[in-house]
Amino acid sequence: MSSVLVIDDDDRIRASLVMALEDEGHDPRGAATAEEGLTSQRRTPADVVLMDLMLPGLDGFDAIRELRRADDVPIVVVSARSDTHDIVAALEAGADDYLVKPVQIKELSARLRALRRRGRGLSPGGPEIASGDLSIRPLAGEVLRAGQAIPLTRTEFRLLCELAEHQGLVLSRQQLLHRVWDYEHGDERLVDVHIGRLRQKIEPDPSSPSLLVTVRGLGYRLQR
Repeated sequence: MSSVLVIDDDDRIRASLVMALEDEGHDPRGAATAEEGLTSQRRTPADVVLMDLMLPGLDGFDAIRELRRADDVPIVVVSARSDTHDIVAALEAGADDYLVKPVQIKELSARLRALRRRGRGLSPGGPEIASGDLSIRPLAGEVLRAGQAIPLTRTEFRLLCELAEHQGLVLSRQQLLHRVWDYEHGDERLVDVHIGRLRQKIEPDPSSPSLLVTVRGLGYRLQR
């Protein structure tokens, strides 16, 4: 069972999601505003947060950024906004996944289970992997650059560990979706945006990556 915080200002949608998630065996609770949801998460942390974007007061984008300041909880955006710009903006703000309303509860539940299966213990077995001045310590759940800890979300950490396990080899976007997100099929933008976020954190010059490189037409590779 996973605890799920549903942040949505539409009372009908929020109640429907809560009831459907209960039927799927989850432990959900709702919040009508971002402010209420952030307070709820600070007091009683949920395993996963479902976030609408069009909220009164603090919107979903800012709420995601606020959560990310101190919490690496998996965040799934559930929104009627399907424009590519909105999807990418939400992922860049720190969301782990994005579903467009109306959602199929079976698909949502499957993604929640996949999120729960991801964890810092599901990483390569080696004690430490180096790439330039970057040190990846899978067993400790740590990433260091020149000895300084780099804070990563769970998904960013899992993505980096997957690339590190295959250091020097190219992994396609679909391979990464399967191995990191546990999806047989999915939106490749999830991979691209998370690669961009990782580069902002681990690269000496994110505009000219030297550690996490793109292999045109194939995918991504972590350099040895």
